[in-house]
Amino acid sequence: MNYENRDLYGMYKRDAEYGPGPRLMGADTLIGDAVYNLQDEHLGDIKEIMLDVSNGKIAYAVMSFGGVFTIGEKLFAVPWESLNLDTTNKRFTMNIAKTRFENAPGFNSDHWPNMANQGWTDSVNNYYHPSGH
Repeated sequence: MNYENRDLYGMYKRDAEYGPGPRLMGADTLIGDAVYNLQDEHLGDIKEIMLDVSNGKIAYAVMSFGGVFTIGEKLFAVPWESLNLDTTNKRFTMNIAKTRFENAPGFNSDHWPNMANQGWTDSVNNYYHPSGH
């Protein structure tokens, strides 16, 4: 399912002359969107969007990979700036090889990391942006 299918308020209708999308999107409409890499390989789905309440910006998208109905799935916190909205295919893309993504630091729903810990934040950001960009 993509953001157009979850558009409860009609924000993203193609025939609408006005509206917020795709520059401004409702968080609820993005949860569940698929994420693919640039080689068109499915990496996972967005399960949650984490907001940094202190600065009012999106910090991470929590993505899932593998498993069935949350059993055995691995969760990943991906820096928001690593994702690009693909409005043609109604999904997100990420510039990462599938094997690198599968080996990224992850967690399961029973053991969430301390996302407020600066060391954890630095390690995640460095994994997805090793050159510091």
